[in-house]
Amino acid sequence: MLNYLRNLIPDRHPLRLMYHKIMAFLAAVIYRFPADDLIVIGITGTNGKTTTSNMLADVLTASGFRVGMSSTIAFQIGEEKWINASKQTTMGPFFLQKLLRRMVDEGCKYAVVEVTSHAVDQSRILGINIDVAVITNVTADHVEYHGDFNSYLNAKGGLFRHVVEGRRKLNVPKILALNADDQYFNYFDQFVADRQFIYGVNGGTIRAENIEKKAEGSKFKLVIPNDSVDVEIPMPGDFNIYNALAVAAVCVGLGLPLPIIARGLSEVRQVSGRFDRVMAGQDFSVVVDYAHTPDALESLLALYKGLTVGKLFIVFGCTGGGRDKSKRPVMGEIADRLADYVIVTNDDPYTEDEWGIIEQVSGGIKRTEGDRFWKIPDRREAIRLALLMAKNGDTVLVAGKGAEEIMIDRRGKIPWNDKKVIGELLNREIKIAL
Repeated sequence: MLNYLRNLIPDRHPLRLMYHKIMAFLAAVIYRFPADDLIVIGITGTNGKTTTSNMLADVLTASGFRVGMSSTIAFQIGEEKWINASKQTTMGPFFLQKLLRRMVDEGCKYAVVEVTSHAVDQSRILGINIDVAVITNVTADHVEYHGDFNSYLNAKGGLFRHVVEGRRKLNVPKILALNADDQYFNYFDQFVADRQFIYGVNGGTIRAENIEKKAEGSKFKLVIPNDSVDVEIPMPGDFNIYNALAVAAVCVGLGLPLPIIARGLSEVRQVSGRFDRVMAGQDFSVVVDYAHTPDALESLLALYKGLTVGKLFIVFGCTGGGRDKSKRPVMGEIADRLADYVIVTNDDPYTEDEWGIIEQVSGGIKRTEGDRFWKIPDRREAIRLALLMAKNGDTVLVAGKGAEEIMIDRRGKIPWNDKKVIGELLNREIKIAL
């Protein structure tokens, strides 16, 4: 009956939104408002939430604190870390409150939580007293759910409203971290908290200067008011410089010493499915990344176009289920413009026609099929073709799913992981061909 009603009532119908509020409040009551005994850091944005969350958890842990985390790819309580196989970034209120309660019971001081626009709109953070809000960046995404971009932007801003209007905990300030270089900076700058930290490359009080970019990562001088320190992060790309700056802004706000922040950033672990290299002895590079928006895909391709001495391959698709159809030809155009070889494939078609999605993506591609461009619905076969064609010095990018453990089509949920599939192909089949 409940599933029948869910299918009958639209996502954002007032009855459904009220149901979400009741469930969120009930969950908070049942688990005794665990966030009141934690310093909770909420991270939102279109791109970079997962990497920033994991980097921040690593830096706080390296600084000697016991940390909990809830992110797209993993959960963490102290030394224990396990995979999030749900395909959901911000979990439902009962799961999330139970997780926060465990964090409290097991001695965590900090909780790092990824917060999506859906989670804000559906009141999943109701009853969670959040102390710190971070915005990474904002580009168009999930418009099919919110109805228009302004509603999406306001949902992102909902995290900031939640923080500044929330009750203050004893000796815990309300902190905001904003990206000075994001086009919607002024929107988030309207929110007033106890402390506000503005980070960026081109502006802000927390900046990266003297940047050196390499395939393995980046070096830069981290500048804060009245101090600076040299930082090296083991993750490549402009995105990760901004992610590191967001982490630094939070840590400065929490009062961590600058040398401790720099050391923590240098020791962050590779985030699974983000700029994630797959090595099996081949003489070309293979990288898995979650890039699923036009902005993220363009940044990924631009980075590796500059780092690749040979040819650049991209294997990608767009999610089905009616999600942001307008971005499909845009992402096709980006791939066509920046990659030497383009293979369009499946990426969670849900109940949509897979060929229909592929054709919409291909609408942005000017080349004719067969001219360094192929349409292959079977994702394994698409990846296999790219690996077979790649030569010494080339780079194969597999984008869109990152570290996800399942794919969803008309049959339902199917076990799937890009990195595992690539490893199998490289070790069992591609080596024979080579």
